[in-house]
Amino acid sequence: MSKKDLLLEIGLEEVPAHYVTPAMNQFAEKLTKWLEEKQLSHGEVRTYATPRRLAVLVKDVFEKQPDIEEEAKGPAKKIALDENGNWSKAAIGFIKGQGASVEDIYFKEINGVEYVHVQKFVKGQEAKDLLLQTRELITGLTFPKNMRWGSQELRYIRPIKWIVALFGQDVIPFEIAGAKTDSFTYGHRFLGNKVEIASPSLYEAALLEQFVIADPVKRKEAISQQLVDLENEKNWVIPVDEELLEEVNNLVEYPTALYGTFEQEYLSLPDEVLVTTMKEHQRYFPVRNNEGQLQPFFVTVRNGDQNHLENVARGNEKVLRARLSDANFFYQEDQKLKIEDAVKKLDKIVFHEELGTLGEKVNRIVNLSKQLADMVQLQNDEKENVERAASICKFDLVTHMVYEFPELQGKIGEKYARLSGEKEEVSVAINEHYMPRHAEDAAPESNVGAIVALADKLDTIVGFFAIGKIPTGSQDPYALRRQASGILQILLSKEWTLSLSQLFELALSQYDDKKSKEAFGELVSFFKLRLKYRLAEEKIRYDLNDAVLESSVLEVNSIVARAKVLQDVSSHTDFKETIEALARVMNIAKKATESDINSELFESDYETALFNAYTETNMKIDSLNNAEDVYKALASLKPVINEYFDHTMVMSDNEEIKRNRLAQMHKLSQLIESFAKMNVILVK
Repeated sequence: MSKKDLLLEIGLEEVPAHYVTPAMNQFAEKLTKWLEEKQLSHGEVRTYATPRRLAVLVKDVFEKQPDIEEEAKGPAKKIALDENGNWSKAAIGFIKGQGASVEDIYFKEINGVEYVHVQKFVKGQEAKDLLLQTRELITGLTFPKNMRWGSQELRYIRPIKWIVALFGQDVIPFEIAGAKTDSFTYGHRFLGNKVEIASPSLYEAALLEQFVIADPVKRKEAISQQLVDLENEKNWVIPVDEELLEEVNNLVEYPTALYGTFEQEYLSLPDEVLVTTMKEHQRYFPVRNNEGQLQPFFVTVRNGDQNHLENVARGNEKVLRARLSDANFFYQEDQKLKIEDAVKKLDKIVFHEELGTLGEKVNRIVNLSKQLADMVQLQNDEKENVERAASICKFDLVTHMVYEFPELQGKIGEKYARLSGEKEEVSVAINEHYMPRHAEDAAPESNVGAIVALADKLDTIVGFFAIGKIPTGSQDPYALRRQASGILQILLSKEWTLSLSQLFELALSQYDDKKSKEAFGELVSFFKLRLKYRLAEEKIRYDLNDAVLESSVLEVNSIVARAKVLQDVSSHTDFKETIEALARVMNIAKKATESDINSELFESDYETALFNAYTETNMKIDSLNNAEDVYKALASLKPVINEYFDHTMVMSDNEEIKRNRLAQMHKLSQLIESFAKMNVILVK
């Protein structure tokens, strides 16, 4: 069967850099899935993207769907034929639907019943006809934010300016929002021209002639190599931040790296201020020497060629100089502000209308931090540092620097606290208490920072839950999911054995009693879901995941450890029998109404043996800290449990004996459930 290459390109006004790569990947995934659904076999899929275009090139797409012969099953024979042996309406309706005639019918027996069958021939459709549907594929792409333009009804990431849709050398004809498909694309906005794509395979080369590197991987490699060349030429070190490199890559179509300078005096500013000003505000790469010290240079990437780089450098220098001048002014002004005066200003800043001011939040953080420090048994000097760090952890929010550069909160607080003579541990904790700031960030290293971070995040989550501001679906305006993940990360990093129940009760005690009671259950469910995602990332089987999360112990490190143990032992040959024995106890224990056991009512040695095994295991587990050892202790109960059930009828006709046996099941079930809810584990 003959094949042709397929090219789809959407020409757009400049798309925000952080949307470009996800949109490109989505476009390719949807097109690939569509081709599979339409049974159009194909070869390699190549993706292209710049700020002004999203494109997918699919090699060797078959020009026609395969013809298919398949067997279609109809009604049963007794329904297909009437009492006179004539074809019924059901049979005739079936064959018409299959495009067949009664002569084509034959019967096949399935599970002792004969059914009507026909051989169905489905002729494959031409690809050129099916490809008209790619219009809906393009309009169906989704983006975080959309816009409308002119009188068009379509909502899209940016206005569509042109569309290339080629199957081989043929244009696939359709129109979207006034843009008709064609074989013409457009090069670099200033350096390139309109150019015709003679065939899909020439797409990348044709654009390169018009100063567009369409392949984002090649474009990023070009930027990286230019940075390396500058390093070698100038004997610099240019730290490459991958996130910044990705953003810069999606801001340009034809990259050219260049450098500029700024005044030496600005090097007196904290590194964080200089780097943030360059990276976050101007998308510049900072320059360091071989000892890691910042130098009065920056590197930027121009969307263009080598011409007039001096003018471009001067323009960038002028912009950066103005920003650094502002930053220097803010820095000098902030030095006049005393920490205690800054803390007092927090009383006038509203955190949330229902949760009070930032000053009130800080007071709650101090109370929580002191109690948490006691619970994890910190030393007295650490407790003092915790209280001080908690009391001033938000002071930098009123500084000029954080007002201008919000992303520096905590980092500037650490710098200013150190300059004001605060202890090193306290200064570091002011920065650390915001950690982890995002999914890839580390947890606080110091105990002081970790305690204040826990208190801050816990107060935020519990406070919003107490006033009913609970995340729903994709809506999480206060980033509570991220804060909850941060709490879990801190507890796991520090290996603190604090149960979630303890933490919630502690934080909720600072709020209205009625609201607290309503919020507790919601908080448990919320954190269990965050833990569930975390365990899934650890590749824990979903039923084992559910088993530990439904257990009676809500201590994070214990939950993760127990899940990993179950995952490890699930491949053992005796796992099935062990789980079945423990689950049997839990299942029958549901019928228990009492929990007091009277050993005088035991009628056999099997009941006594199980009671003794339970007592011994219960005492043993109390002294075990390792989840693997606890599982082994519970698994050791398997023989005595099986012996018990082989010789004992729990649901005795004697009501008193039955209640006593159920009470024994209840006690044993509680012990098992403290490890995991074994009766939700799937075993084959």
